[in-house]
Amino acid sequence: MNRVVEVDAGGGVVFGGAHLVAIAGPCVIESADACLRHAERIAKISRQTGVPFVFKSSFDKANRTSVASFRGPGLAAGLKILARVKRETGMPVLTDIHEPAQAADAAEVADVLQIPALLSRQTDLVMAAARTGRIVNLKKGQFLAPWEMKSVVAKAEAAGCRRLVLTERGFSFGYNNLVSDMRSLAIMREFGYPVCFDATHSVQLPGAGGDKSSGQRQFVAPLARAATAVGIDAVFMEVHEDPDRALSDGPNSYPLDELAALLTELQRIDAIVREPA
Repeated sequence: MNRVVEVDAGGGVVFGGAHLVAIAGPCVIESADACLRHAERIAKISRQTGVPFVFKSSFDKANRTSVASFRGPGLAAGLKILARVKRETGMPVLTDIHEPAQAADAAEVADVLQIPALLSRQTDLVMAAARTGRIVNLKKGQFLAPWEMKSVVAKAEAAGCRRLVLTERGFSFGYNNLVSDMRSLAIMREFGYPVCFDATHSVQLPGAGGDKSSGQRQFVAPLARAATAVGIDAVFMEVHEDPDRALSDGPNSYPLDELAALLTELQRIDAIVREPA
């Protein structure tokens, strides 16, 4: 039996509970107005579909391809914006951290701290997040086999954390390409924690845009449906009101206008998977 991980902020968000959870939002905080606008629309979709949401956006994208790429407002300003999202929409929030020193400050606002896939082996970072007492979303590195995530889990547990979610986001397949092995979800579930599928980063083409990453947005929905059919506790999607003009990860972001329809599909698949045999 996997652990059930309930979000402290409430809102009916329970990883590993009776319902599929959605983690969604723009890749990076582009501005306070844009962030709140997206959050309000996502909160409305949550009420419309009945899907519990965690709002996701990053205060800093420290792993951009180019030094000239937009990174976000930074830690202090970004956390103030995420605090407004919580206060004005009632949704819990998730953000990623890139350095151990960011963990405590981020935990003052974020309900879920996320370890980026590229940093999944960074012991000090994982343990710093784990010590905050917040839920930690461990994203599987593009370079890791699913069974190698057991060592990442052990680091978080050694720091006293049992509130973990494990996320699959594709595996490097040659240059500038990722593939999703759905077996990874079943394998990581055996570690005793809820599992999540990142449907948008899984269609990313890292570095394929020359000085930026590209992506294949048309495969987000098929992969999300496939992962839900395998059995997941949460689906992660970076969404944007105008993906072609997003300041980060636009090519693999899902259109916000289409999110409710996709989630309704996923709910139907999820209900079938959860039916007793």
